[in-house]
Amino acid sequence: MTRALRAIGLMSGTSLDGVDVAMIETDGERVTAFGPSGYRPYAEAERTLLRQALSDAIGMRDRNARPGVLAEAERVVMDAHAEAVEAFLSENGIARDAVDIVGFHGQTVLHRPADRLTVQIGDGEGLAKRLGLPVVYDMRAADVAAGGQGAPLVPVYHRALARELDRRGPLIVVNIGGVSNITYIDGDDVLIACDTGPGNALLDDFVLQNTGQPFDANGALASEGQVDEPWIAHALENPFFVAPLPKSLDRNHFAALSVAGKSPADGAATLTALTAATIAAIAPLLPKRPQAVVVAGGGARNPTLLSMLRARVAPASVESADALGWSADAMEAQAFAFLAVRSVKRLPLTFPGTTGVAGAMTGGVFAGGPLT
Repeated sequence: MTRALRAIGLMSGTSLDGVDVAMIETDGERVTAFGPSGYRPYAEAERTLLRQALSDAIGMRDRNARPGVLAEAERVVMDAHAEAVEAFLSENGIARDAVDIVGFHGQTVLHRPADRLTVQIGDGEGLAKRLGLPVVYDMRAADVAAGGQGAPLVPVYHRALARELDRRGPLIVVNIGGVSNITYIDGDDVLIACDTGPGNALLDDFVLQNTGQPFDANGALASEGQVDEPWIAHALENPFFVAPLPKSLDRNHFAALSVAGKSPADGAATLTALTAATIAAIAPLLPKRPQAVVVAGGGARNPTLLSMLRARVAPASVESADALGWSADAMEAQAFAFLAVRSVKRLPLTFPGTTGVAGAMTGGVFAGGPLT
C-alpha cells in the first residue's frame, strides 16, 4: 500500500483522565491532513477501578493474566474507547466507511521492560468487532519482547511533524502525561527518545489526596506554593536520571518520592518543579543541547509548569505544541493513528535510538478487516 489512509487514533494515558480521539490522513511517512479530535473523560468510578487495576497489576509475571479487577477494568477500557469512537463519528458526521483503520493503545497497567514485560489492557479484537472497523493494538509488546524499552512510541510521529518546520538546530518534543518523555530531533538522521521522569502522575496523586481534585487545574495550586529545592536535589540523585538513553518508566516507578507533611500548595509546587527539573536534566545526556523545547500533553496546559521549565532549560525556548499549529491535546492520539498506518504497512515503529531495540522494527496486532 502506498496511498494515504484515514486513521483514528485512541490514547488513554497514565494520568487516567480519559480517552483522547483524533483522526488524521497519512501514508505512514507524512501527515497529509489533520482531522477533528475529541475526548471522552473517565467517570470517577471508572478512574477508581483503573487505579485499583494498577495496584493489582504490580505482581504480574504473565502479560495475559488478569488478576484482581483487571478483567473488569479491561472491559471498561474497551467500552470507554468504543463509546469514544462512536461519539466522535456521530459528532463530526463521519461515516464508518470513511475510516480505514483505528490505532488502539489501551491502558497501560504495568511497564517493566527489564523483565521484558509490558501490559496494556483493552480488548482489541472486541473493539474491532464492536466498531466494525480494522484495529491495530498492542503496539509495545514486540519491541519489549525483542529487548527494547517499548517506550516511547511517539518519536517517529514527532519526526514527521518536525519535517514540516523551518527550524535549524536540534529540538526536543516533550510529552507531559503521567510520565514525561522526550523526542530529540536533529534533521532526518538523528532520532533519540526516552522517558525523563514523573510527568503529572505524582502531582495528580498528591492533589487528589490533599484536595479531592483530580489535578492541579492551570497550575493554580502550585503557583501559590514554595518549591523545596533541597528536596528536588535529593530526588535527582536517583540513578535513573543519569542512566544512559534510551530508558523508560512505569507510572509508579517514583511512587516512593513523598512530599508528605507539606501544605497542598508547597507540595504541588515542589512536585511541579520536579517534573520541570527532570526534563531539564536530560539535556547533558543528549548529543547537543536543544535550542527549542516543544511541550505537548496535559502539561502544556499548566502555565506554572511551563514557567518552571523555561527557567530550567534557558536559553532554549519553550513553547506549546499549539503555537506551532500542532495539537498539544490530541498529539498522542494522532500518533497512534499514525503508528497504526505504519503497522499495517510494516514500517518501523521503534528504533535503537528511541527504545534501545537492536534494530528498527514494526509492531502491533491487527484485528478485523480487511482494510477498505
